[in-house]
Amino acid sequence: MQYQYLSIGVNDNAENIVQQIDKELQQLKEKSINYSIKEINFEGETSVVCNIEEEALISKNSNQYELLKFHVSNALADHVIKQYEEKLLIRIINSNYGYFNSSEKKEILHISQKIIRNDDKVFFNTLFQIRRRNMIIKKLMEYFEGSSNIILDGFVNFRLKEYIKELEEIIDNAVDDFLIEREYKEFIRLLRYFVEIQDSKFNFVHVIMQYGDQYILLDEKKQEITNECIQDFLTELPETEINHDDLLVSSLITLAPKSIIIHNWERFKNQKLLDTIKNVFSGKVVLCSGCSICEYNMAKSDRKE
Repeated sequence: MQYQYLSIGVNDNAENIVQQIDKELQQLKEKSINYSIKEINFEGETSVVCNIEEEALISKNSNQYELLKFHVSNALADHVIKQYEEKLLIRIINSNYGYFNSSEKKEILHISQKIIRNDDKVFFNTLFQIRRRNMIIKKLMEYFEGSSNIILDGFVNFRLKEYIKELEEIIDNAVDDFLIEREYKEFIRLLRYFVEIQDSKFNFVHVIMQYGDQYILLDEKKQEITNECIQDFLTELPETEINHDDLLVSSLITLAPKSIIIHNWERFKNQKLLDTIKNVFSGKVVLCSGCSICEYNMAKSDRKE
């Protein structure tokens, strides 16, 4: 009998690695391949050793050792993602973006992890997730072609350059998102200030969404005030530069009503616009769940369609 093995040197989490590898190697049992996993401590260093036992007479025709390398590489790739990824992200953020304060770095880390976990279910991010994992597996398989002994920390730090480069690109995107969000929050703060210093011209203003980006404004007496609200803005802008979303926000800030009732709000094509109105007029926005105004204007706009 002869034994073929892989030895993984680890600093910590040896028990976790043993469990991860054992779970992956269960597939070998289905192929009637015998294996063993042991945690060995020698002179203060810990290794996880995986053995495959195969009969010498059939070793030339067997791919058992290749299967061992493949499944161990899969298990180690998952371990790297779970145990090393956050540490690598923190290291990259501290190295490349040291000028941000600690709370800003935490936010960038949080955004980076959201991108990596693909919380927004973006199709291409799913593909990138698969590619990053396969990238680690490929590097491990290449390494095991030349050696049966690996020090995991050294491998991550010196052999996963492409993987780390991908993490750097993710952090770059996270920083862009962070800066955009920070600018947006500052923009909202400024608009809130404008609202606070304005005298309220109405107790209520009704915003009735039409199809597309069109809308109608009514005062508290349900009289239309759309044209008089936007006329000043229209005279200052060329027709090609008219943005109805900006006009709506500007009109509401100028009117500074004590309450805004939005009808047919489901028709907002730009969800960010609705969020902006709710943020600027915090606590003053009511989303109408259905009333005579909604029904009348829905029927009216349907006839136009």
